[in-house]
Amino acid sequence: MTEDTLYKKPLHNIEDFQFDASVSAVFDDMVDRSVPGYRTLIANIGPLAKHYMRAHTRCYDLGCSHGAAALSVFQHCQLEGLEIIAVDNASAMIEHCAELVSQHHAQDIIRTQCDDIQNITISNASMVILNLTLQFIAIEQRQAILQHIYTGLNHAGVCLITEKIVMPDQAQEDLLQTLHTGFKSANNYSALEISQKRKSLENVLLRESLASHVERLTAIGFSQVVPWFQCFNFVSLLAIK
Repeated sequence: MTEDTLYKKPLHNIEDFQFDASVSAVFDDMVDRSVPGYRTLIANIGPLAKHYMRAHTRCYDLGCSHGAAALSVFQHCQLEGLEIIAVDNASAMIEHCAELVSQHHAQDIIRTQCDDIQNITISNASMVILNLTLQFIAIEQRQAILQHIYTGLNHAGVCLITEKIVMPDQAQEDLLQTLHTGFKSANNYSALEISQKRKSLENVLLRESLASHVERLTAIGFSQVVPWFQCFNFVSLLAIK
């Protein structure tokens, strides 16, 4: 695993964060050190998929990055006719994902695709995964994306959504931001690295409140929206059709 040193030195011009080749090269280290509970989250996506997936249906991992969620599903679901479609619009990310899929001998089950998730037709789906994906999409586009996913889900299918959220009051927001900063410091990110990374993300990672996510999903028609995992200001939801 290559160490993330992208923001280690002072940068005169901090550009907006993007999932390019430099980020892909250090992504696994970056996400482990930046997202509290990430490995626990990934480890539990597979067992959740085992509960919801059905034979001869599809699982979509939208915004799959290196395919950790898709591979977790693959490792836990041994179903006849299972298809897993892993999609990311960043070529460097999907290329690395395809390499990992091949290393796990999963290429007969997991199909990788470099595309915008808004171009993907969802059909015959038992599960759709948006793991830290919506937060990088314009807020005004999220309703249509989720509506399309809802339409393509089979009855009792599930959409798993993980997001970094805004807390409902400033005291809670300040507390969890402080704890998150402490988490990154404990993982050997310097104050400079944390500050520069935050600056690069401020126009790219667009957070909403938990209530906003739940209200949108409920309005679309999901019968249940269940927060099943939270670590600091990162929350994962199960939206069940």
